[in-house]
Amino acid sequence: MQCFVFADFIGSKAEHRFRSSLEAGFRHYFCRFKFCSDHADLAFLTNDFSIAYVANNSNTKLDPVYKISAVWGSHEGSMLLWVWTITVWASLFAVFSRDDELFKSRVLGVLLGVTGLICLFLIFTSNPFERLLPLVPPEGKDLNPILQDIGMILHPPMLFLGYAGTALCFAFGLGALMEGKVRPESLRGLTTISVIAWLFLTSGNVLGSWWAYNELGWGGWWFWDPVENSSFVPWLLMTAQLHALVLLRFRAHLTKTVLFFCIVSFALCLLGTFIVRSGVIQSVHAFASDPNRGAFLLVISLLMVVPALFLFMIRAPKFESAKQISGIEDISLVLAVLLLAVTAVCVLFGTLYPLVHEALGKGSLSVGAPYFNSIFAPMAILAALMIGAVQLKKSPMWTWGATFILSAIAALYCGFFTEVKSSVYTTAGVFSALWIICSFMASLRSKKHKNFFALVAHLGIAVSIIGVIGDTQYSQEAVVRMGPGQGRPLGDVIFVYEETRKVDTNAFFADEGKVLVLNKNEDVIDELHPQRQTYKSNGMEMTAAGISHGFFRDFYVSMGNRLSSDEFLVRLSIRPLVNWIWIGGLIMLLSAVFSSAWRRREWSQS
Repeated sequence: MQCFVFADFIGSKAEHRFRSSLEAGFRHYFCRFKFCSDHADLAFLTNDFSIAYVANNSNTKLDPVYKISAVWGSHEGSMLLWVWTITVWASLFAVFSRDDELFKSRVLGVLLGVTGLICLFLIFTSNPFERLLPLVPPEGKDLNPILQDIGMILHPPMLFLGYAGTALCFAFGLGALMEGKVRPESLRGLTTISVIAWLFLTSGNVLGSWWAYNELGWGGWWFWDPVENSSFVPWLLMTAQLHALVLLRFRAHLTKTVLFFCIVSFALCLLGTFIVRSGVIQSVHAFASDPNRGAFLLVISLLMVVPALFLFMIRAPKFESAKQISGIEDISLVLAVLLLAVTAVCVLFGTLYPLVHEALGKGSLSVGAPYFNSIFAPMAILAALMIGAVQLKKSPMWTWGATFILSAIAALYCGFFTEVKSSVYTTAGVFSALWIICSFMASLRSKKHKNFFALVAHLGIAVSIIGVIGDTQYSQEAVVRMGPGQGRPLGDVIFVYEETRKVDTNAFFADEGKVLVLNKNEDVIDELHPQRQTYKSNGMEMTAAGISHGFFRDFYVSMGNRLSSDEFLVRLSIRPLVNWIWIGGLIMLLSAVFSSAWRRREWSQS
């Protein structure tokens, strides 16, 4: 970590040599890690079981596409992926950045220190290329069955590209602290990097939610698991950082806040890595349970974060204090930053409290969904109300009144004149979503909006809120005993279990049910094929749900344990609007993509 401090005091000639060596070093490391990644892919594809990581996470019967994703499907490979993504970000920064050369050398120096410490962790505790020679097993143990899904092919790379983006933001923040100011070109670069990192973090969380819904067989899409929270909290802080950057770019406010978020967002990514790999929690998402690895991770995390916070304490007071903030837009942005930060702290507290409670010898306890929902739901509703208010800020009073009345009437109808599980929750949620949508339409009509893509991102939030309300408040479910010829009415349809047939693949054999969905006239409107799978490599049993995806509702059937020779425990579900959760996420992602492209076009023309 001393390399970026050293750059502050060397002369121009030595500085040039330092910068050149850094860029050459990153080119060297990028090529080395690209070779390692390519070699890992080749080892899986060629069934090289002399490598312990390959032997533990693959076998000859594994589908080739899952052999590639198995490279990051477990602990060692995922850490190698993280190092590789950091080197990709660093190499792109070194090539395309328009920053001052000394600033570039500082940023690359920080990234080199981060990469070096993670590499030490790989070398001493998690070597992905450890050999089993001379006792090479003839067959591997197979990839964990729950990871054999398209979601897990894309979910980890997206998350780690986001984590690597926070590492570059971290390096930017330290570079600015060492320089004592934030240059305009550096601010542009930090904004672009923050948007792209946010895009990857959003993609990772959305894909993880989609994977849980489709693969785990229980129909849920978010469980507030500590590992889920470890990726969600950095997303909240990165979202807060984007809003703070708006004020910093246009009004030179919140400079210290942005620099602090740059440090803390990356620190929380390191904390999430510790939670997943230390063994302090047991989770379907957890990669490892070796306390020695956890201790090593904790040490290298402290070596990265503590010097950074110390530098912030020393240098931050030298930055000019922000001018007085005024105007509804500025105040709303500050409140948005504060709200997102408070939400992140509350989620982090609920995640870590059981660990601290147990570490103090007070016994084990769990903080579940009721706590997180009681915190997050009011925060989300409040954020939605603020979004709508900002979008309506220059609209006439009759537009405010019409928006409020329309949203209130629809919300009251959904909350009190339909069969829902919670009238208050439904009313508040529908009102907040419609408030955003109606204000979005009013803002487009007024043509006074400055950032169209921000409006679209907010529209995505409203769509996701509607999806959450539809699934949590209007879903119908029954767990029943079913076999061939048996039916069960649910809602306005009838589920009929028609037959069970045997399925045999290279990886598993399964009992597959054929379930028909009939309307009230007993016409077939859909056909589902849930499976109860048994994997040949390890005998592990899995449930593969039969899902019929629809724009307005999903039909969801999963098979549980066998109860008799021809009957199973079956979960039947009707999930209204559940796909709107991910449609909203997709809208937010597209807004970030087009926003980055548009911003780059504007900067290239300026």
